[in-house]
Amino acid sequence: MSHPRSIIVHGHFYQPPRENPWLEEVEVQDSAAPAHDWNERVTAECYAPNTAARRVNAHNRIHDIVNNFEKISFNVGPTLMSWLERHAEDVYRTIVEADRVSARERGHGNALAQVYNHMIMPLATRRDQVTQVRWGLADFRSRFSREAEGMWLPETAADSETLEVLAEHGVKFTILAPNQAWRIRPLDRDAWVEVGDRIDPSRPYLWRSRRGHELTLFFYDGPISRAIAFEHLLERGETLVARLRDGFSDARDWPELVHGATDGESYGHHSKFGDMALAAAVQQIEAEGFADLTNYAAFLAKHRPTWAVEIRERTSWSCAHGVERWRADCGCRVNPSTHQRWRAPLREALDWLRDRVDGWYEARAGALFQDPWAARDEYIEVILDRSPARLAEFLGRHQRSPLDAAATLEARRLLEMQRNRLLMYTSCGWFFDELSALEPVQILKYAAIAMQDLRDLGGGPLEPELLRRLEVAPTNVREFRDGADVWRRLVRPVAVDLRRVVAHYAISGLLEDYPDDMRIYAFRVRRLDEVGESYAGTALRIAHVRVSSEITGDTKEQMYAVLHFGGHDFSCGVRAWEDRVTYDEMKAQLTSRYARFSMADMVRAMDDWFPGQSFSLPHLFLEERRRVLANVTRAVLDKHEEAYRRIWDESRKLVHYLRQADAPIPEALRIVARHVLEEEARALLATVPQARAIPHTLFELVDEAQALGLTLDLTPARPAMHEAVRTALAAVAEVPRPERAADALALVSGAQQLGVRFGLWAVQNQFFDIWRARPGDRLVLQPLALALGFELPLTP
Repeated sequence: MSHPRSIIVHGHFYQPPRENPWLEEVEVQDSAAPAHDWNERVTAECYAPNTAARRVNAHNRIHDIVNNFEKISFNVGPTLMSWLERHAEDVYRTIVEADRVSARERGHGNALAQVYNHMIMPLATRRDQVTQVRWGLADFRSRFSREAEGMWLPETAADSETLEVLAEHGVKFTILAPNQAWRIRPLDRDAWVEVGDRIDPSRPYLWRSRRGHELTLFFYDGPISRAIAFEHLLERGETLVARLRDGFSDARDWPELVHGATDGESYGHHSKFGDMALAAAVQQIEAEGFADLTNYAAFLAKHRPTWAVEIRERTSWSCAHGVERWRADCGCRVNPSTHQRWRAPLREALDWLRDRVDGWYEARAGALFQDPWAARDEYIEVILDRSPARLAEFLGRHQRSPLDAAATLEARRLLEMQRNRLLMYTSCGWFFDELSALEPVQILKYAAIAMQDLRDLGGGPLEPELLRRLEVAPTNVREFRDGADVWRRLVRPVAVDLRRVVAHYAISGLLEDYPDDMRIYAFRVRRLDEVGESYAGTALRIAHVRVSSEITGDTKEQMYAVLHFGGHDFSCGVRAWEDRVTYDEMKAQLTSRYARFSMADMVRAMDDWFPGQSFSLPHLFLEERRRVLANVTRAVLDKHEEAYRRIWDESRKLVHYLRQADAPIPEALRIVARHVLEEEARALLATVPQARAIPHTLFELVDEAQALGLTLDLTPARPAMHEAVRTALAAVAEVPRPERAADALALVSGAQQLGVRFGLWAVQNQFFDIWRARPGDRLVLQPLALALGFELPLTP
């Protein structure tokens, strides 16, 4: 072999934006259980494991922990990076640092940028393509502190216009699927040869636009990529290495590249332990040295294209029909028993809305900004930094003339309208099978908030016409008739305005003591006045508040009254602030009627003061609604707790006797026994973090449950045990004395004996850091290493 050989493994790490568009936070998603939501679940299964991948021996004991992101080419979608920064900061920082490490080692960083919110670029307007690329590049620059050399296209969907936009913005290369190639030729020849998916992926290709822009294209190896993603190639690292090695050919006489590109989620989420297989493969490739493990930018710096390429227009890696998966019932789907006749009406409805929103934006923003579309292109600066200083600098740069408070509010609403209008084209809304699923509903929520902004700015109601268009979008389930039905039942009820924020504050504030000034998701509520009364399990609260959106700056003063009848029964009225006289009159009348202890009279008074919509518990935002209902349910159960314990005390000897006599325990007594023992065990586990030890009585209690054939659910105790073990290890890290190591070992061994999860993955990471930092204390640390699953001797 006389020519160099290189390997690149690329992972496209991405999750669609899942935030409630009004609250700017991801709400609980039950389908992701036991995780809070799908971002959290995929992070636990893939993103976090790849920042600390285990290399294990033949007995599955850990001998090293490595960061896969330092070795592979990758892109992480901007919307995912934003979530990671807020909710998994360690993972976020480790990914960013991996790019810096690779840049030092290879001269070029592993990370690529990505089109901002995963829009299918060939189906977008030229103006949207430009904004998506500029936002993606700006997001990358702000996070990785360098300019991006390459950019990932969502679903690798491309046409000549898309590639030209990339080239115009200084992008050097992108990655496509082999089926997207049309024809090739050597740069020093004029004759083209059609290749289709038979293109040789072992070299880079130069693409030129008709206007002279150039972009390097890498076409990944299709069979290798399919094997990684769908053919269980990640079951063993050795298998992956063998497949990559087989990609080379002695018949080639040029610098040879074998590379695969897949969803990054293949490494751990789609293929369990795929992160470990990848880590093992990387170790083997580097140890055997048969090829240079590199990234695209580093390879391109050494090996410039010698062949030209032209592509098939409007193609992608995940649709055999080009880009029809995102606008037609083309047959590409997950479940073969479903249809996708809803895709075209959904696309057409959103295109109609886009045109209405853009026309209004151009007219109104044109009066405020020197160039409304340039302002939109640079609005990413404000999205990334919501500080008042950044907003002021942005407006000062783009305004036609100084903006007063009203004009500033309008400018912010217009730009946020555009942000949500762009987000409604996130590709996942069309990818899967059912219109009422999470992803299509999410993009419809973005459409809803864009329409809400337009309406509030004076653009008129667009919902009736949008619903008419969605009526021709059929679903696959009986529960929902069509897209309009999905909208009415899954989108409209979750819409938020400032009145609903106040209602949420009012109802939930009855159940806990809120401060005078507090943040509720993307809103801030300041209490200016309040009076409250209560009697016989009921409560009344009346208040004057100021509520504002942190995103748009929209601010209103409101007054409310909330009545709690007990349990889960609330009634809340909200109306705009008028004046002090009206507010004082409302307070006097409502408190006077409440003092008469007549609930019927009180309800009539509420109706008089707050005609129209009345808010109740279902209007709380989902997380708080469930928390309140859990508290209400717990209060009901607590009333019966004494009865459960009395039954258990009276039947305990009988239950043990039945077990000893090999007689069945009545189900009612099994339920009571399990409940009481679980409650006692959870209470004892809650004391562990403070006591820094597991009480002996807990072992006796769990032994008793096992003797009775009962399995206790101690999952709620996981956070407490995790805190205790992490605290004990932190003490070892500070001063690794034998008694401290023994305390930590006792907690780990005890938790394992009890079957209580304590966050083993994070604890192993913490211990590995201690092991590396304390080479002189490893004799003391050895028992802990064995208990946590490490081999000895452990890699330094």
